Amino acid sequence: MRIRVNRTACLGAGQCVLAAPLVFAQRDTDATIVLLDAQPPPALHEAVATAADVCPNAVIEVLDGEGPRE
Repeated sequence: MRIRVNRTACLGAGQCVLAAPLVFAQRDTDATIVLLDAQPPPALHEAVATAADVCPNAVIEVLDGEGPRE
């Protein structure tokens, strides 16, 4: 699983942080999304999928496939 986020479309609702706090955070200045781990471990995949589902502006994109870890 890989994750991409669209920070410019983020409304700062914080639902992603509530669903997956090990993967997402919010900037202090404007509360927009911060991606902490673009390739989370399998144990966090369900939480990431939930975060993407509950995001009111659909700024989280979940991509299949592993790809290299950075």
